[in-house]
Amino acid sequence: MEAVAKLNNVPTSARKMRMVADLIRGQRVDRALNLLKFEPKEGAARLEKLLRSAVSNWVAKNEDERLEDADLVIKEIRVDGGRILKRLRPAPQGRAHRIRKRSNHVTLIVDSKNASTKVTAGQEEEVTNETAN
Repeated sequence: MEAVAKLNNVPTSARKMRMVADLIRGQRVDRALNLLKFEPKEGAARLEKLLRSAVSNWVAKNEDERLEDADLVIKEIRVDGGRILKRLRPAPQGRAHRIRKRSNHVTLIVDSKNASTKVTAGQEEEVTNETAN
């Protein structure tokens, strides 16, 4: 069963956050945490905290399963653009240049690897039964 964690209005551009998100997309959770811990980019610390939150949400949902046996993977990570704060910076000859302070929203979905294969096997059986009829 999957668990979701969201982070809204992060004051970094979506492009910078996507660079870090691409590093961990599809990785196992323990490997992703190690990558994020030693990544020097600013977004890495925020994504590490978000990933820990997603794991905690998964543990709360699946109280009967052990975390060590689950083999959690990052099923999906999305970085969407958030609101843009528009500011003005003085320019020569009485003009002004617009400064766009960008933000982003991050959605992280974590799922156990063996649970996703069980679901896939069940779906294959359903498809086989439907085609046989």
